[in-house]
Amino acid sequence: MQLWVGLGNPGEKYAGNRHNIGFMALDRIAADHGFAPWRAKFQGELSEGRFGSERIVLLKPMTFMNLSGQSVGEAMRFFKLEPPDVTVFHDEIDLAPGKLRCKAGGGHAGHNGLRSIHEHIGPHYDRVRMGVGHPGRKEAVPGWVLKDFAKHDAEWLDDMMRGISDGAGELASGDAGRFMNAVARRMQPARPEKAQPAAAKPAASPAPAPEPEPVSKPKPEAAPEPAPEHRSPLQRLVDKFR
Repeated sequence: MQLWVGLGNPGEKYAGNRHNIGFMALDRIAADHGFAPWRAKFQGELSEGRFGSERIVLLKPMTFMNLSGQSVGEAMRFFKLEPPDVTVFHDEIDLAPGKLRCKAGGGHAGHNGLRSIHEHIGPHYDRVRMGVGHPGRKEAVPGWVLKDFAKHDAEWLDDMMRGISDGAGELASGDAGRFMNAVARRMQPARPEKAQPAAAKPAASPAPAPEPEPVSKPKPEAAPEPAPEHRSPLQRLVDKFR
């Protein structure tokens, strides 16, 4: 059994904030994979489902970000789970928008939701870090994460949610690499291969010119045969002396 936690703030006011991308990810998983309807439990909203034989509990703490650990700790104790059984989906300002990375354990890097979870269960849980970009100045970070995604973010954000849903089964089986590949395929779909140009056909050899037919020389006309002699020998003798 695993506990997947999405971080965010409750209420319509915060629904489209960068800080609420964790809620968005869990909502997409639950909707696409037929999880049970959300219900109130452990100071949050909870939904359950399965990927194969693996039971997954989704939890969205409703305590506001800074107290997320209270809800997570309560759910962990109820299900008798250990920190490595927990995966937290959260916004990450140190990743460019649209980038996603998985991480096992580590620090909270100043993220108030992670800081609260550290206080209640320690640092040895897994994370799915979803990039929302950095405003450029440290003092601008609170306002940045508590603002809605810009309109031009809608396309990549939807692709990321689809990729997370596509790869959720791989994440449940413990294969973070394949999970990240599923997201990458949505973010950078394979381009269709360009059709290879057809090989040029060799130019046809010109047909050989027809050989001139030999000109047949006219045959010499045969000399006319002499007409048959009808005179008597005596007449021929007389004609000879004329």
